[in-house]
Amino acid sequence: MAHTFDDGTLRGVTGHMNNDHSDDNVLIARAFSPLADVIRAEMVTFDGEAGQWHVITADGSEDVIRVPWPGGPITERPEVRREIVALYDAACARLGVTPRPHS
Repeated sequence: MAHTFDDGTLRGVTGHMNNDHSDDNVLIARAFSPLADVIRAEMVTFDGEAGQWHVITADGSEDVIRVPWPGGPITERPEVRREIVALYDAACARLGVTPRPHS
């Protein structure tokens, strides 16, 4: 069973992703969604095995995608950032986009 994070961690991470990294959400969704033409994506939750994004396409189709963490299962909040950055880098590689530097 996947590790579950407390509500504060879930709200903190998803709020940060949706408020400060909305373009990264779309990039991750475009790279990993089975739907074509993703125009919006919002991180809705995550657990120790994967992150989940609600995606909307240009034609109005909607889905929730679950994307496994590249480094495998996690259990600690700092690992969430590491894995989201790894997903962003993997999405850039899949889409042929130059990733921005990480601070």
